[in-house]
Amino acid sequence: MDKPMDVLRDFPVRKGKTQKERFRAAVRSYTEKMGYSYQEEPGSFGSRNLVLGDPEQAEILITAHYDTCAHLPFPNLITPCNPVLFVLYQLLVAVLMCAVILGAAVLALYLTDSFVVYLLCLYGALFLVVWFMLCGPANRHNANDNTSGVVAVLETAASLPPDLRDKVCFVLFDLEEAGLVGSSSYRKRHRKTIGRQWMFNLDCVGDGDEILLFPSRAIRQNGAFVERLRACCPPAGEKTLTVRDRGFAFYPSDQAGFPLGVGVAALRRSSWAGLYLSRIHTNRDTVLEEANVRLLRDYLIKMIETYYRKGCEL
Repeated sequence: MDKPMDVLRDFPVRKGKTQKERFRAAVRSYTEKMGYSYQEEPGSFGSRNLVLGDPEQAEILITAHYDTCAHLPFPNLITPCNPVLFVLYQLLVAVLMCAVILGAAVLALYLTDSFVVYLLCLYGALFLVVWFMLCGPANRHNANDNTSGVVAVLETAASLPPDLRDKVCFVLFDLEEAGLVGSSSYRKRHRKTIGRQWMFNLDCVGDGDEILLFPSRAIRQNGAFVERLRACCPPAGEKTLTVRDRGFAFYPSDQAGFPLGVGVAALRRSSWAGLYLSRIHTNRDTVLEEANVRLLRDYLIKMIETYYRKGCEL
């Protein structure tokens, strides 16, 4: 790996054991040349988080998950600023899952006329559906989810001035797609430090012209914290980077559980849905705009330089 964008070409799938090992070895080789310390922290269910820098001394965490999601027959539609559509879509997915599970069980009952077989099929179908959604065949098209986040993290690490690197720790989480397993393991291991660290989690940042920061409740309730986030946002252009600190805002990703967590995502806009994220978990997830990566890299570095070189702590 000669540059972060090589991840898209050389390590497009990071789901199986061998695939993850090859990716981690490349990241280690790439980042150790820049002087970063490299650690692999084991976690629950065999997860392995990649930690670049000192997680105990750093005051800022910049993170992304590196595992690849399963391929699904429908996109994971996320509308983080539209609560009605967000809930309706989740309900629709739940109804479809229940229909498949009950349909299989009822068919078994019809064919065998056995209630025991019905129950076995019911629980078996439930297990298979959940397993398929979490652990099914890898989606080989994952440019946005979450190769984009991995590339943005590595690009920021490579561009950060050396004298500021001890202020930042870069973490690539494993098994986010299986239920935030990697980030949960990281929080347990570093519970004494995460309360004072700002955490920026880059998840699906490659496809969309409107990049939003979703700060935690603790940040939103502190006007000074919000202004510190907003101060480094670039002026509006073809692409925008803004802080979502008012109204409904829910972005499901690894920043959940971090007191000063900030979720970061690139979104599209439509007249009927508002801001939305789609295509992920399907073969249509093929867009990773380098302009988004550069915009986020410049924002994060500007923020770090502003608040540390000028002696102003976050």
